[in-house]
Amino acid sequence: MTTKKTTGEQQIMTTTDAARRPLGTRWCKTAIGLAWIAGVGTLIGLAGGATGLLGPMLALGTFGLGGPLFAIAILTSLIGLALSKGTAGNASTARTWAALAIGIIVISVSVAQFPGFGAPPIHDISTDVENPPLFVAIVPLRGADSNPAEYLDDGTAGQQLKAYPDIVTLHLDRPAAEVFAAAEGIVTELGWALVAADLEAGLIEATASTYWFGFKDDVVIRVQREADTTLVDVRSKSRIGRGDMGANAARVRTFLQALRSPDG
Repeated sequence: MTTKKTTGEQQIMTTTDAARRPLGTRWCKTAIGLAWIAGVGTLIGLAGGATGLLGPMLALGTFGLGGPLFAIAILTSLIGLALSKGTAGNASTARTWAALAIGIIVISVSVAQFPGFGAPPIHDISTDVENPPLFVAIVPLRGADSNPAEYLDDGTAGQQLKAYPDIVTLHLDRPAAEVFAAAEGIVTELGWALVAADLEAGLIEATASTYWFGFKDDVVIRVQREADTTLVDVRSKSRIGRGDMGANAARVRTFLQALRSPDG
């Protein structure tokens, strides 16, 4: 004969089952879930940005959600593994350790690949902040929603000088025509899309696109002769966004270093 359990007995069994659940189980299961969601978001952001299926800002935002979620997953997995003494309780031990490892790897790689998280919120970098090179041929290519092509007096210069004091006009003891040709060659080597090269005006304009998120930043290079020295100024400006996470500064430095080298 079957005897039905009373409500009181069921409550006691439920309480007993919960009490018998190995420590750390819920923490580890939460970590696994968070890592899975973060991983999917990160992949969608990267793939969407690289293929152009997502706009630059949406792709970056989707990718950016993965960071905090992975950080929480790392914390919860550590707590769960500590409570369960490394066994993960009733959760999957392998998946819990995988959530911890993947979270650490993704965050570490992100910091290494995008080191400018502490950069000032500016997007227009110039070696000459008092008389920056002006965009000419690129102006029509910048959409209505782009940042203004003009160099704005909005505190950008002061923030740049404080954050990137090394970005200054390059002085070279070489003929201007030779430097101009070398600069144009470097633009091609760096994979920038050449828009215009006017030797007479001493201006080279190009557009650089980031691979993962498809951001477009415009660059203008000014080469001019002064006495016995050739002066080279470079300006790089993002089309969209308030801050650039240091991308424009890094681009200007890369170009100047290439031009400064003996082979430049």
